[in-house]
Amino acid sequence: MKALVIGATGSTGQFLVDELLKNSDYSTVTIFVRRATGKKHPKLIEQIIDFSNIENYKNLIVGDVIFSCLGTTLKTAGSKENQKKIDFDIPVAFARLGKENGVSSFVLLSAYGASAKSKVFYSQIKGELEEKIAEFNFDQYIIFKPGLLLRAGTDRFGEKIMGHILQLFNSIGLMKKFKPLPTSVLAEKLAIAPKILPKGSTIIELDEIFSFD
Repeated sequence: MKALVIGATGSTGQFLVDELLKNSDYSTVTIFVRRATGKKHPKLIEQIIDFSNIENYKNLIVGDVIFSCLGTTLKTAGSKENQKKIDFDIPVAFARLGKENGVSSFVLLSAYGASAKSKVFYSQIKGELEEKIAEFNFDQYIIFKPGLLLRAGTDRFGEKIMGHILQLFNSIGLMKKFKPLPTSVLAEKLAIAPKILPKGSTIIELDEIFSFD
């Protein structure tokens, strides 16, 4: 399979790229990035693009499966408008162009609680994204909906605190459904999903990810 990855430099995307490169099921791994990563591998193809003009790169969005790991915070984006451009507009553009080019599978990293009807902006745009990509009718559409992610070297203070709290509860047998998920483990599950799951739509909820293999 030929894999295409957006969000390849993020906390999950970095691990995903490594997993795809060492997985013999993938012959090439194309990443779309804003600037050179410096990463080298015989199977790796790095496309440096302007994400505000994705249409210009349609001829590059060719392969078997698109992995979307794009995501940001409101604080980092600076505004809801910018956050939606990153979390919604870019994945939708890649999905549409990929579908037009014959890509058959799409793997979306979404989030627990994502719903177009949510009152929470982040959850709302993630839910809208899930629904929009479904409209393209990929032969295989896989949605991962993890809860709290454990990111190596994160500077998100609230995330660190919540991670410690959940781990404490988990240690005494409580709230196991909400067990924090290391991004490295999530990446492993994302990489194998297209190979082991059937065609059609599949949603992997947060309490299913650890046992998914």
